[in-house]
Formats: sequence, C-alpha cells, structure tokens
Amino acid sequence: MAGQVVRRQIRWFHASARRAHLVGPPDPISNLRPVVYDNDVPQVRMDVTHPYSLREFRGDTREYQWKMQRQQLDAFNHAFWTNSNSRFEAAKRAVLESLPASCSVEDREFALSGFYRRWAIQETSRQQSYSAEWRKRNRASIFLGGRLAYERFMTRISRPFSSNHESKNE
Repeated sequence: MAGQVVRRQIRWFHASARRAHLVGPPDPISNLRPVVYDNDVPQVRMDVTHPYSLREFRGDTREYQWKMQRQQLDAFNHAFWTNSNSRFEAAKRAVLESLPASCSVEDREFALSGFYRRWAIQETSRQQSYSAEWRKRNRASIFLGGRLAYERFMTRISRPFSSNHESKNE
C-alpha cells in the first residue's frame, strides 16, 4: 500500500501529468511522431516566409518566439529524417534490385551488409552537421523556455507581495 502512495506522488510530479501537447502516430517515412502543441500559435509553415515579424508586435513576444522555435525545430527534424530515410530506402532498393533473381539469402545479406557499411560512412558528415545544428537550435529553445518559465514563476510568487504592498501604501 505504501508503495502505491509513493508511486502516485511521484506520478503527480511527472512531466506527463500536465502535458500541454499531444503526440500523433509516427510518420511513415521519417518515423517521427508529430507533436501537436497547444493552439496559441498557428503551425509554422517552413515552405514560405512568415508574413509577420515578431518585431512588429508590441509587448513581450518571447512566448510566441519560443513556441515558433519549437515548431521550427520539429519541422527541421522532420525534414531531415524524411529526406534521409527516403534516400536510404531508394538506395537499398537499388542494391536489392541489382542482385540476380537466383541470389541466395547469404549473398543478399552480404550485399546489404556492404550497403549498410557504405551508407554509414557516406552519411557521417551529413549526420554530424545535422546533429550540431539540431543541438544548437534545441539549446536555444530550452534556454528561452527556461527563461520564460523562470519569469512566470517569479511573477507568480511576487504577485501576492506586490498587491499587499500596494494596498498598504494607499
């Protein structure tokens, strides 16, 4: 019984307890599960330039900037893996189609083994460039999200003190 109480308390603190987004089924090509965030910001289209700049709006636009950064990071990730997986499947298909119909299972596996090795070597620099860019964008998004969460927290804990302080001065 005590173990169940502890698990329930831990679950209350778990990130999934207050999820503000949904996760969809995996994409058939990229194999990534798309994230559907809250509806505060329309989905960012990567194929066109955005018609507005955040500089055109008054006030603090960092919340919108952070939401757009998350969506852009997801779109960047999806585009890379869709392209990579499409190219991989086409190259693999070409290797398999080049084998004679009378090819043994052993020969087929040997051909695929060589293909996988060549593919990994060929894609190393592309993968490293992608990983570096993804980490850079992800750090920026995490930093901005953390800063916003900290500011919201500070506003929330300072609000009771500022309203009491203001009412005493009146």
